This record gives sequence, C-alpha cells and structure tokens, in this order.
Amino acid sequence: MTALEVFEMTTQGGGTDFADVVRLCEELGAYCLIGGLAVNCYVEPVYTMDADLVVVADCLVRLPAGLRDAGFSVELFPHSVNAQRGGSQLRIQFTKDPRYEAFPARASRRTVLDQPVMVAALEDVFQGKLWAWSEPSRRLTKRKKDELDLLRLAEAYPLLRSSLPQALGEMLL
Repeated sequence: MTALEVFEMTTQGGGTDFADVVRLCEELGAYCLIGGLAVNCYVEPVYTMDADLVVVADCLVRLPAGLRDAGFSVELFPHSVNAQRGGSQLRIQFTKDPRYEAFPARASRRTVLDQPVMVAALEDVFQGKLWAWSEPSRRLTKRKKDELDLLRLAEAYPLLRSSLPQALGEMLL
C-alpha cells in the first residue's frame, strides 16, 4: 500500500481533497505548502491531518469562492481561511499572515502525496514553524508539535541550529 493510499484511507478522502486544493492553487496563482506536510518534504515524514498553505494576497480574495465551487465548506477567520470537504478528516488552512507573503516566490516543486506541489523553501518552512512555536496563544499541544518539527529540521540540517531559540538548541546538545 502506498503512502497516498494509507493517507486516503485514514483521512477518508484527504488525499483526493489535497489534490483538488493543489489544482485550485495552481489556477489561482503563486502559492506554496507550509506546515507539517512541508516539513515532511525535508525530513522523515510523520503523520498529519492538516494541510497548511499560503497564497499571495491577490489570490486570497478569490480563494473562498474557488474552494466552495470545488465542494469544500469554508470558514473565514481573521488570520486564516479554513476548508474541509464532506466526510474527509483533512483540515486545510490558508494563512492570511503577511509574514508568509514572500514564501511562494522561493518555493520549489516537490511531490507530496503523489501530487506535484509548490513547497516552501527549507528556511521558510523552518521560519514558519518558529513563528508558530513562538505564538503564546497557540495551544500547548500544537506548540509541542511545532517544537518537534523544529528539532527534526535542525537535527537534519545543522546550519539551522543557530536559528533555534536557546532552550530548543540545548535539547540537541
């Protein structure tokens, strides 16, 4: 069984949903994958049921309608556009945070769940995880997942270690 087949089965259609979201992003313009699925492109993968993406600001305006047209339910929040379809357990989140605006320009095409997708550059994935980990209002369990992703990346790419906060850097000694 392939990774995509396992993902599709465990998320009840998440692989198909991911492919459809990627196609929509390709139609809208510049975008890239960030978050846990992007981390998995650089280090040994761990399971996640979230797909986190960024689209450039001018595409963000058309995004909710495109998602609805593709059969997704859409929730708009001050900092994100969230989408989910039918019985699928895949949670899709597009950030509105302007700090991510430059990420798509540095992204490269990689294969994620058998789908060619633009993935944020290593340094950008790391920076995004650092921003998420540093957010004090973020749930502790989410911050711990971000912490693990930061450590996994820094362990695999020693040049990133100097960018870790001291408390995390000491964990790798």
